[in-house]
Amino acid sequence: MGLFEQWRAGCASFRGAEAPWVERSVRMRPSPFARCRGFTLVELLVVIAIIGLLTAILLPAVQQVREASRRAVCLNNLRQLALALHMHHDAQGAFPPGGIEPRVNPKQTQRRQLAWSVFLLPYLEQKQLFERIDQSKPFDAAENAAAASEVVPVYLCPSVVRVSPLNEGRGACDYGGLYGERITSPNNPPKGAMLYDRRLSVRHITDGTSTTIFLGEDGGWVDGQWINAKNVFDQAYPINWQPPPGQMKENEIRSTHGGGANVALGDGSARFLSEEIELSTLAALCTRAGGEKVDEF
Repeated sequence: MGLFEQWRAGCASFRGAEAPWVERSVRMRPSPFARCRGFTLVELLVVIAIIGLLTAILLPAVQQVREASRRAVCLNNLRQLALALHMHHDAQGAFPPGGIEPRVNPKQTQRRQLAWSVFLLPYLEQKQLFERIDQSKPFDAAENAAAASEVVPVYLCPSVVRVSPLNEGRGACDYGGLYGERITSPNNPPKGAMLYDRRLSVRHITDGTSTTIFLGEDGGWVDGQWINAKNVFDQAYPINWQPPPGQMKENEIRSTHGGGANVALGDGSARFLSEEIELSTLAALCTRAGGEKVDEF
């Protein structure tokens, strides 16, 4: 073999030896797209299940926190109302009546039926609204329609689910005055602290103002209007009691908080009463001069 043939053979040998190295080098270089891949179906289902589980665990806790906040606002509303009762007492020497000129039947349209919540307005920074009410006219008179349609936030419990803060065109009220109790005996004469056409003073509350309920929750009821004196009732059943099917629902201390309801006491305080409270204790709290002994509640 001549020199030329040897040179060509060497070049061919060099190219043959080099080619596999070059090819392997190219094969070993990873593609940037080979590193990314999507979730498999199983992995996706696991992620969804974890999210659902966390939601199921956390959502009730969030709802409980929100309800606790709403209940605190409601309690503060009643505390303000209790203080307004005492401001009324300081200014006029007596608490406001539960209402004036109630209608015994619907035909007595000439009777005014104005509520305790009307007379508290000046002591709730609502003096202008109070002055707009013509107290010589009934609560549902045309002359009082505009004033009655005003919403007074302190009369509303934030836990009550409602379509509108108006009830039949009038500002709603979720609190009622305690007229007495029918748990232990008929409420005649009325035993409570919020009476129709009669104003009581501290000296009439011989059971003690700290153990006498003046106002209680009764949210979302049909006649719940702050101008309407039907927001007065006597207690006949446990707190949050619901009637069986077919029995008419009565105005009672009732809330949507669960576990109990808020009340305002005659000493200017407000507190949450458990629906498990003894009926005898609840009855004693609803009277002003029954002579009952109330220890803890």
